[in-house]
Parts: sequence; structure tokens; C-alpha cells
Amino acid sequence: MVDGFADWEPAHAVAELRRHGHYHVEAVGLTSAAVVSMGGLRVLPSKIMSQVDPTDVAVFILPGGDRWEQAAVEPELEATLRRLDGGDVPIAAICAATVAISRLGLLRGRRHTSNGLAYLRSHVPGYAEAENYVDAPAVRDRKLITTSGLGDVEFARELFEELNVLSAEDRSLWAQMFRSAKFPAGTAL
Repeated sequence: MVDGFADWEPAHAVAELRRHGHYHVEAVGLTSAAVVSMGGLRVLPSKIMSQVDPTDVAVFILPGGDRWEQAAVEPELEATLRRLDGGDVPIAAICAATVAISRLGLLRGRRHTSNGLAYLRSHVPGYAEAENYVDAPAVRDRKLITTSGLGDVEFARELFEELNVLSAEDRSLWAQMFRSAKFPAGTAL
């Protein structure tokens, strides 16, 4: 977590991974100091980057935020992402976080999406993965999940798929409900 992270983007995912997947969710920071989200929430990291053990991570979620468009990726975060990617741990980046992973070369050879092809080209000098760009809300390819800033529901669904949380039918139903804001006929609360 970094100051200014988009707190709503991973919200569906982390809630359901914890609730239905029974995963332990941790907030990882560059330091142990509290960070303030774009929405003003103060979050106290439970770990710092150097404490991340790839053998103990089911998925690493990188929320978006305006900072990714201007700031370089910190060396601690870069090292963590490379260790995780090298350890075959899924990485999920939403919205502007796709800029950060693109700058590190993690998109290379993988199908991916973002806030648009022109968006990536404008924020990542030397971006050369246009042939792998997919114009879709969310894309999953070889342990990498990328999502548009408007695809929080699809982001969560791809994470559920990657980690086999809920049945295929329930994942589809969950996404349908949260995208349409309607309970299917006959669904009880």
C-alpha cells in the first residue's frame, strides 16, 4: 500500500477472498507507517515489502492510484514484484497500477489490459506490448491479472477464478449480481 491508493478498487476482491476463499488478507507497505488512501482511509500495513515471502502469498494485489502515473516504482516494491513473479505467484494490478507493472516489464509477452492502449502508451515510455493488449475490462494470463479502473467486479472475478474461489456457477452469479446491481429471481439473501 502506498499513499493515495484507490481504496475501492480491490474492495470486492479482498472481502470475498477473505469471506469465501478463507484467505488471510494483509496490507503490505513500503514502511510500517500508516498510509492514507485516495478516499481518506488510514491503513496500517501489517507487513513491509522486505517481509513478503513468496511461498506464503496466494496473490499480490496492487491497487491503482494517481501516483503510478507520475512516480517511479520504488526499489523495494520492484524487488518484491520480481520475487513474486519469479516464484510464480499471481500478481493482480488494477487501473493505474498497470502502469507500474508495465514499467517493470512484467507485461512482456502476456495478454493484458489497462485503462486503454493510449493510456499505457502515454504513461509508459517505450511501451512495446501493443500486440498483447486486449480491450476488455479484465485479462488474466499466466499468473498476471490486469484490469481497467472501471472493472473492479471483473477484477474480483478473475482473482476468484485464479484462486478457485467459489464454483464456476457461483462466480458467474456473483459477477452478474454485482455488475447489474440486481439479485437474480429466486435468490435469497
